[in-house]
Formats: sequence, C-alpha cells, structure tokens
Amino acid sequence: MTDTRDLLDEGERLDEAGLRAVQLERLRATLRHAYTRVPFYRESFDKAGVHPDDCRSLADLARFPFTVKADLRAQYPYGMFAVPRERVRRIHASSGTTGRPTVVGYTDGDLSLWSDLVARSIRAAGGRPGDTVHVAYGYGLFTGGLGAHYGAERLGCTVIPASGGMTSRQVRLIQDLEPRIIMVTPSYMLTLLDEFERQGVDPRSTSLRVGIFGAEPWTEGMRREIEERFAIDAVDLYGLSEVIGPGVAQECLETKDGLHVWEDHFFPEIVDPITGEVLPEGEEGELVFTSLTKEAMPVIRYRTRDLSRLLPGTARVFRRMEKVTGRSDDMVILRGVNLFPTQIEEIVLRTPGVAPHFQLRLTREGRLDALTVRAEARPGAGPADRDRAAHAIAAAVKDGIGVSVTVEIVEPESLERSVGKIRRIVDERPKE
Repeated sequence: MTDTRDLLDEGERLDEAGLRAVQLERLRATLRHAYTRVPFYRESFDKAGVHPDDCRSLADLARFPFTVKADLRAQYPYGMFAVPRERVRRIHASSGTTGRPTVVGYTDGDLSLWSDLVARSIRAAGGRPGDTVHVAYGYGLFTGGLGAHYGAERLGCTVIPASGGMTSRQVRLIQDLEPRIIMVTPSYMLTLLDEFERQGVDPRSTSLRVGIFGAEPWTEGMRREIEERFAIDAVDLYGLSEVIGPGVAQECLETKDGLHVWEDHFFPEIVDPITGEVLPEGEEGELVFTSLTKEAMPVIRYRTRDLSRLLPGTARVFRRMEKVTGRSDDMVILRGVNLFPTQIEEIVLRTPGVAPHFQLRLTREGRLDALTVRAEARPGAGPADRDRAAHAIAAAVKDGIGVSVTVEIVEPESLERSVGKIRRIVDERPKE
C-alpha cells in the first residue's frame, strides 16, 4: 500500500522551520514586487509609513495596510497588475453584480502554479492520476470551472467539463461516463441529488466516491446529508478569485478536520472584523490573505470577509482554517440579534418536506426590519407538508436564534441561482 506521504510534493514535505523560512523569503520578495510595480501599493505603503525593507519577520506583516475589494474595484480594470499587459495570459473577473467587477490577471507562471495547487488539492482530497473528474463549476470569467479543470488535468485525471446547468443531462453524464470525483458547489450538488431521485435513480449506486465542494459556505449538516444520500466522501475546497481562485486551501480526505492552507504560497491571518487587530491562533475572526508567489497580481493583506479561525496542522505541516461559517458582510442584525445564513441552513436541513435551498429576504415594516425565509419544497411535497415545514422553520428560528421570521415555502428550483450558487441574502430595505 502506498504511503500517503510518498505522494506529497516538495512544498508539502517542509518541516515547520523550513516553511517559516520559505514564507519570510517569499513575503519580502512579494512586498518589494508590489511596491515597485503597483502604484496603488506604493501609495498605500507610503501613506501607512511602511516600506518592504521594514518586514524582517512574519509578524512584521501586521504593520502593512489591508487591501479590500473596494480597492480592487477602484483600480478597475488593470490598475492592480504588477507586470506589463503583454505578459498576462488570462483574465478572470467577478460577476460585478454589486458594482464594478474585480479583475484578476495571470502570467504563464501564475497559471502553472494555479494548476499545481489545484492538483495538490485534488490529491489531498483523495484524487489520483487516472481518475475521471466531473467538473460542474461554472466555466468562463468565474475561476471555479477552469481552475478545477486545469488542476485535474495537471494531476493526470480525465476531465468531464460539464459546467453548471442542464441538471438532467448532468445526471445522465454521471451515469454514463462513470466519474469517480465531482467538483461542484454544495448547493448544486443537492440539486443533482434531487434530480437523481426524481428520475428514480439511486444516488448511492453511482460511480462517484469523492465530492470536492467549494465556492460557498456549507455546514456539517450539509456534509452529512450529501455523504449519506450519495455514499461519498465530501470534502471542502477553498479559494477566491482575488487571491488566485480555487486551490488556496483544501480539506484532506484522511482527516476531514478543516482545510489546510497552502502556506508556502498564501500567508493567512485572522483579524478582528471591527478593529483589524491580528487575533491569536484559535480565535474566530475575519480571514486575511497575502499571496507569496503570484506575479501578475500580488495581493497584500486582502480582507476576504470570510469568518474562520486558524488551527495547527494535522495531515500536513500547514495550518488549518476551520470551515468558513459565514461572512462578516453577510451577518444580518435583526432587531438587535446577530444572525448568519448558516444558522438558517442548519434549521432548513433538518426540516422534512423542504430541500436545502433557501434565501433570506430583508424588508422594513414601519420602523422595524423584517426577515422572510424562502425555502424550496422538495418535489412531491403537498400543501399540508409545506405548511408544516413553514411552521417548523419559524418555530426553530424563534427558539434557537431568538427572532420572529416569516417563512415561505416556494416551488422546487425557483430561487435565483448564479453559477450553481443561490443568492443567500436579498436586501430590499430602503437605503438610508
């Protein structure tokens, strides 16, 4: 039997002292690269009174200013690039639904590195050369589809580039082409599960053995449902376009205890979402990343708005980030009570008659904010089933979170979706 360690690459074999030395060397080089090549960073550093030469230890990074999404939007389209345009081989971008999109660029070296890191991630999730991988992330400007695709090919896998949508056809492709691995958002995986059952096909009878899920927060309850209904191992993949795309951190199959951050390429911090103060290891806060090896678009202390905490490594020397519990900008304060979408998800998951697909709609009634939970019914759920589900969800939210909400059970697959993800919060309150 092959020892798992025999499969690790050079970076994964570093010991802690070696890792910290590599990080410091790469961090200092990245700070110099950003300062000399990106006017935004030169101005930002100068305004904060710091210079790349001031970074003599990893702890010194806390002296440097944050980068936020608004900065990337303000530099649209190419202001954050650190190389001449002729060296950029690919461009990806966010959807831009809340304003200007954020644009990211990649050199040849960046694309090769990205493929290596996604290959490392798939291998950590249990993938091996020769496996067939069904990629149901969206392709195009979204980084998920192409990131997963090239990473799987780099590992030596056969790729089925299914992309998102056409759910009934995806079910047929999985049955006919017999992939061992699927890479997809967890919410779309549940849509696929419902479609298998609608067609009368037992999801547990497929060739799938591993699901690699990312691009949105998901709970342990959702993991259990996917694993039980599909008889697979469900593991978490983390990434974001501004940092590189998928392949920033990965949950290892052998432990399933959080995502190991590929710290030889990305330096993580956890900060207080309000004060920006760096928090000790183990405390929950906002996840911040600094790229260590990117050429076209280095990012320094990028605030992700994702909430997590850092923990010691287990299956790898790299530290783990706990599964993202939500986003600091997704927190809803309803009549003085802090509420996160993941809390509602846990309630919806355990409610009979509804699918694990929901949306939160915020409105204002007079002087008070109001919240409506809109959850999709499972196929075949009748009016009485839907009424019971609505009452059960409302009661569980009141008892468990402490606020009163309205619950609407809507038709299956009727909530707005984008690249496989449901828009979780719709804020219809009047702007102040």
